[in-house]
Amino acid sequence: MIKFIKRSIAITFALSCLTTYSNSLDINTAKIDIEIKTQTIKTGADNFEKYLPLLKNKKVGIVTNQTGILSDKTHVVDFLVEKKINIQTIFAPEHGFRGTADAGEHVVDGKDAKTGLPIISLYGDNKKPKKDQLATLDVMVFDLQDVGARFYTYISSLHYVMEACAENGIPLIILDRPNPNGAIIDGPLLEKDFSSFVGMHPIPLLHGMTIGEYGQMINGQKWLKNAAHCKLTVIPCLNYKHTMSYSLPIKPSPNLPNDQAINLYASLCLFEGTNVSVGRGTEKQFQIYGSPFLTKQYFDYTFTPKPNFGAKDPMHNGKECFGEDLSSNKKLTQLELKWLIKAYQNTTDKTKFFNAFFTKLAGTKKLQQQIENGIPENKIRESWQKDLASFKKMRAKYLIY
Repeated sequence: MIKFIKRSIAITFALSCLTTYSNSLDINTAKIDIEIKTQTIKTGADNFEKYLPLLKNKKVGIVTNQTGILSDKTHVVDFLVEKKINIQTIFAPEHGFRGTADAGEHVVDGKDAKTGLPIISLYGDNKKPKKDQLATLDVMVFDLQDVGARFYTYISSLHYVMEACAENGIPLIILDRPNPNGAIIDGPLLEKDFSSFVGMHPIPLLHGMTIGEYGQMINGQKWLKNAAHCKLTVIPCLNYKHTMSYSLPIKPSPNLPNDQAINLYASLCLFEGTNVSVGRGTEKQFQIYGSPFLTKQYFDYTFTPKPNFGAKDPMHNGKECFGEDLSSNKKLTQLELKWLIKAYQNTTDKTKFFNAFFTKLAGTKKLQQQIENGIPENKIRESWQKDLASFKKMRAKYLIY
């Protein structure tokens, strides 16, 4: 009997130890899981162990602007100079190297005051680097923060840089960055007849790709002139997935001041092809919309645009505009059309609502026609679905994350 009791005590103790160990293992596993989930996203610029060896003893050109920063806010150009990388030329996209120019404003060539490096504008008449501008280079680096919308021109600059590099035998290294709208794929696809600098490729308004993935798509789909192939290396982000939220550490352009504006951008930018303001000349750019021509009784918000940083002569300068404040709107997970439709339905003169730029932004004539014909929003969305399904299938081949 005593032996039986001792054996029972021993078995109970052993089971207790095993349970304690198992619980400890679960806790430790949970801790590891939490640590993995909460790891900080690192951009390609911060993944410098991968690209510094590729630049050593090379003559380097770099396409960047104020968004090209590391996690400690050091600019990538300053970082590379500190690391004794031989930068020859800085190439600046729309808005310039420091990101201070208005949308569409001509940016002139110049010199960086801090480093003394020459700056060549890739906007206006020189969207594509010329052969003589690349003559001294062994390699090109591309580091710009995109926002995931087809008409945001940094991906158009990427196209021309890739094309120039392919034609001149210069390898291109993209320092990748998260797409703040990376989980959204929506909107009509661009039709070839309506291609322009605000839409060069047959993709939806929101493409759901990082700029590195997008570069791989440009190559893979042979969209460069004469189906040229760019020797491309993408330095990936770390700890990133498309479904993750990502707050930009710096404004990507003068009129996208915060996360809310960036989230609303694709939906509200369609207003740039109408007589409705998107808040340029206010402190709520791309977070409000309005016009003197909207029927006052249907809109309870007013604002008056005035010249400010990023908008020297805003639409409806000095005029009271009636519209909506969306600065507290719930985060969008799709392209939103209801505000555009509401504005059209309640404008004082529908014949003057749209302008020629709208078709370039939409990438098709169909969207304007659908709105003018009173097609319900759900039916408009249905008309995109076949093209979106095809795009998603194509997109999958180029995803990194």
